[in-house]
Amino acid sequence: MRISRKAGLFASTALCGALALGVAGPAFSAVTDSPAHSASAAPLPGADALAKQNTALAGAGAVLQPVTDLVAGALKAPDGKLSKDEATKHAAGVKKALDGLTADAKAATDKAAGGPGARAQAPGAELVAKAAADLQAKVDALVKASVAGDAKATAAALQATLTGTVNVVVAIVLGGDLPAPDLKGLPKLPSLPGVSPAETLPSL
Repeated sequence: MRISRKAGLFASTALCGALALGVAGPAFSAVTDSPAHSASAAPLPGADALAKQNTALAGAGAVLQPVTDLVAGALKAPDGKLSKDEATKHAAGVKKALDGLTADAKAATDKAAGGPGARAQAPGAELVAKAAADLQAKVDALVKASVAGDAKATAAALQATLTGTVNVVVAIVLGGDLPAPDLKGLPKLPSLPGVSPAETLPSL
């Protein structure tokens, strides 16, 4: 059977392409599957420092939510009086968050005591633990005043609780795990004795 010149040329081109693909395919696959071309082979620069900063922020957020929920509940209640069940529920949420924050601070302090390289972080961790204990005491006083229906004592306890919450946040910010703010117009934050600045990545 005779094949036209055009059809023969097409068939020849297709055959060459198939052969080339058959040879190059495995080689291409080997290159793309090699560890050097794997996106997961190279971690992000400074990933450990970034993870530490994110954990510090998460700790602050975990404390803020239950405390502000308690404050909001007392402010909405008539004369600031919460039922015993409601107050107990709020208090449990705050205690859980503060216990977690204190445990993290203790772990950081223990690590600092056992390793000279981390020694500079101990003062910051100790301050966070101190602020957490102070806030817990103020929350306990707020719950007691609110359940008792003492409006004057509840108002004072609410203010003390908000102040104690700010103390916790500032202790976390100054504790050495977070980068210093860089927004123009913000004042320079003070530093704690013995606390090294947080590790930051160079600007792009």
